Amino acid sequence: MKCVFIKPDDVQCNANAMSGAEFCYTHNPTIPEDERHEARTRGGKANIVKVANPLSEITINKPSEVVDLLTDTIQEVRRGNLDPRIANTIGYLAGHLLKAFEVTKVADRVETIERVILERRTH
Repeated sequence: MKCVFIKPDDVQCNANAMSGAEFCYTHNPTIPEDERHEARTRGGKANIVKVANPLSEITINKPSEVVDLLTDTIQEVRRGNLDPRIANTIGYLAGHLLKAFEVTKVADRVETIERVILERRTH
């Protein structure tokens, strides 16, 4: 059974109700607010990934180094040495880094073209 609580936007809570209750843990009025708050705090902290052995710092100056990073990351996950959530974050950020390299390259080319056009106009 779903929780019967109706949210401020008039949408019913989609969480499962507690056994023998009409409400989920979050909305159950019989549970003190400070207890519910503590449970939310513990739940948020449970999602934090702690790194026992921090990864070494790396410098990435070109796209081919991103390929190396992703290759190493994949191998570390496969060996069980790296939490997949950390690897997922690395992959996500690596994608943004590749996009930044691409944008920078295009911007540099545009700047070069504009400079050449300007030089030709002045001569």
